[in-house]
Amino acid sequence: MRHSYFGKKLGRDTNARKALLNNLAASLLEKGQIVTTLAKAKFARPYVEKLITQSKRANDLRGRRILASNLTNQAFTKLNTTISSGFAKRQGGYTRIIRLNQRSGDAALMARLELLPLEKKAQEQKEPVSSKKVEKLTAKKN
Repeated sequence: MRHSYFGKKLGRDTNARKALLNNLAASLLEKGQIVTTLAKAKFARPYVEKLITQSKRANDLRGRRILASNLTNQAFTKLNTTISSGFAKRQGGYTRIIRLNQRSGDAALMARLELLPLEKKAQEQKEPVSSKKVEKLTAKKN
């Protein structure tokens, strides 16, 4: 029986498991989607979502250092520049898991872990109103 066991081990020791988790997260943040086994996708999903939430709140040096210690340089910069601002209004649920066919070699269940589409700030922001337009609007009202 599996009483009093917490978490997945994925057949690895602690250091290898942490390295796998950091590499999966970095690849997902850099590329936007990864294809991996279903167990690894379910294992990496909460970790990636916590990283994104932390990057949204990481305005101080300590928060940025924690993120930088777990990610590669490319993933860290992309997370802080585009991803965190793209999910600014979302409260959670930044990723989705889509099940795929079994792998032909060992029949492992495969899945695609991907980030949800980012909100586009360009569409949200209206173009600035020029002074000529303001004059026309005020002239019509008077």
